[in-house]
Amino acid sequence: MESELYKLLGVSKTASADDLKKAHRGLVRKFHPDVNKEPGADARFKEIQEAYDILTDPEKRKMYDQFGIAGVKSGPTGAGGGARGGAGGDPFAGAGPFGGGGGGGGQSWQNVDPSTFEDVFGSMFGRGGPRSARGRGFGGFEGDDEDEAPQPGRNAPASETIDFTTAVLGGTRSFRLEGESIEVRIPAGIASGAKLAVRGKGGVSAAGGPRGDLIITIHVSPHPWFRREGDDILMDVPVTIAEAALGTTVRVPLITGSVQLKVPAGVKSGQHLRVKGKGIQPAKGNPGDFHAVIQIEAPKELDPAARELLEKLAASLPNPRTGAQWNQ
Repeated sequence: MESELYKLLGVSKTASADDLKKAHRGLVRKFHPDVNKEPGADARFKEIQEAYDILTDPEKRKMYDQFGIAGVKSGPTGAGGGARGGAGGDPFAGAGPFGGGGGGGGQSWQNVDPSTFEDVFGSMFGRGGPRSARGRGFGGFEGDDEDEAPQPGRNAPASETIDFTTAVLGGTRSFRLEGESIEVRIPAGIASGAKLAVRGKGGVSAAGGPRGDLIITIHVSPHPWFRREGDDILMDVPVTIAEAALGTTVRVPLITGSVQLKVPAGVKSGQHLRVKGKGIQPAKGNPGDFHAVIQIEAPKELDPAARELLEKLAASLPNPRTGAQWNQ
């Protein structure tokens, strides 16, 4: 199994982070469910995404290179088993093609209590805030304060991937944990790298206190068409030389629906045409905007008649390279 994930992404075992990112982007554009409707494409996309998640995580990649996929599935254990189920067991095993879990729509949410998504910083020290270790006896109890509650279990880390559209719009994902079906709410506008805390799904307390929390780092898979900058969504929109010179109207897809966009005559390549309020709607504040980024596409091949017309047009066009920098 040592090289299967590398083969899946089409890279060598010495691939850099940039190599992985480039390979992953190309495969996403080929197998993303929004663009590839062939049988098996959706399953292949899920495998690609999970392989990418493992190989771009330094710890997981190290474990994979040393022990194969079994090393990734077992992983390090936290206090009292961390977020794992049972002695050395892995509640995530078997849920996806690499044992990494998989919810509806190719997601991999695990160990999540649907009613307790909250900011991670409110629970990094458990439910009672940080406490002094002074005078603690065996088992974690305060020796001179019998009324103080026992320490909760340690927080357990997790890393989860969601698709771009769900990250923008929010939604729910269902999965099974220890025989129980759990539906999880995904907050709209969540960004890659954000951390969420889920109470009571972390490590077991050795002192008989409450369980720790599960700390989830969110990763958002790229979209084949859209990209995100803050709360704005950007998309490259190709136009011909004639459309750029004369102006036109094009239908442009949005995250939901589409818009008829007027392209002004004389538009430049790289120019942004903004659709206000059609970006990401965060939980607080105003929505971002949608930006159509114009890309002027010159034809690579011309028939003789078209070439003759362009040559006549070229002779009548003003020289765009004027100024002192062009006279050196």
